[in-house]
Amino acid sequence: MTATENAEPGFLTVLTTTDSAEKAEELARGVIEARLAACAQISAPVTSVYRWQSAIETTQEWQILFKTTTARYGELEAHLTGAHDYETPEIIAVPVVRGAAAYLAWVTEETTAR
Repeated sequence: MTATENAEPGFLTVLTTTDSAEKAEELARGVIEARLAACAQISAPVTSVYRWQSAIETTQEWQILFKTTTARYGELEAHLTGAHDYETPEIIAVPVVRGAAAYLAWVTEETTAR
């Protein structure tokens, strides 16, 4: 493998969930205002089934997808952890393997601290 193939991806899609549309929009706006992501997309309610504290739970949640750079991930994770009201919020980053050059340039520009 070459050094380029080992390199961390430059762009990520980061997802989290919350239990209301209002909370989802609040999280999304806070992240965008802080320039930790270029875009946040809030999906309509999804049904989540999971085990929590020895019980199986079923709840409606709103999923938020953030488009960001790898360089901003640490700050984004810290922001979401601090702003989220879940004890253990889902925060998962998925690498962007490829993307339109103009779009990725826009993500870079919008996540650059000013």
